[in-house]
Amino acid sequence: MHTYYIIYKPYLAVSQFSPLDGKKTLADYFSLPKDVYPVGRLDHDSEGLLLLTNDTALNSLLLHPVNKHNRTYWVQVEGNISQSAIGRLEKGIKISIDGKPHKTLPASVHIIEEPKLPPRNPPIRVRQTVPTSWISITLTEGKNRQVRRMTAAAGYPTLRLVRYSIEDISLEILENGTTLELSKKEAYRLLRLANI
Repeated sequence: MHTYYIIYKPYLAVSQFSPLDGKKTLADYFSLPKDVYPVGRLDHDSEGLLLLTNDTALNSLLLHPVNKHNRTYWVQVEGNISQSAIGRLEKGIKISIDGKPHKTLPASVHIIEEPKLPPRNPPIRVRQTVPTSWISITLTEGKNRQVRRMTAAAGYPTLRLVRYSIEDISLEILENGTTLELSKKEAYRLLRLANI
């Protein structure tokens, strides 16, 4: 039987259950069935929405490059980000992936108010003389550390990165908990895969 869970992955937790070099993993925070695994990855130094399942078909539907799915990230960047930088991020910006140049696909990017999020541990280092901004970035591709590379290329390094949503599954439906089980029907509907 297929099971589907969404969790809020904490900062500095590795997106796996098996031990890794003394780092904290999902097993340190969540008690879930042994046969579920993350769909996609969320970097060690990123946090937020993570989908876990034992449904291998769903994994290939979401991760195959031909099947583009919206993923939205809330990003705290260093500095007061300019509209010209927002425009560059939206149109596609040149980054380096494995030493090779890559121009990102068009994205939806806008400035947002600081969102209500769980406190980060350890917190972002605050510097009184350096302002920060929050932006929302929606991508349909998922290159390695893409959001961080994009904001750095635009001149605004990422300080905090939170995945807010995958299609219609978002942190909002987690409410105050850190784990939520979905039915297959709910998961496929919210991921806009209901007709597959």
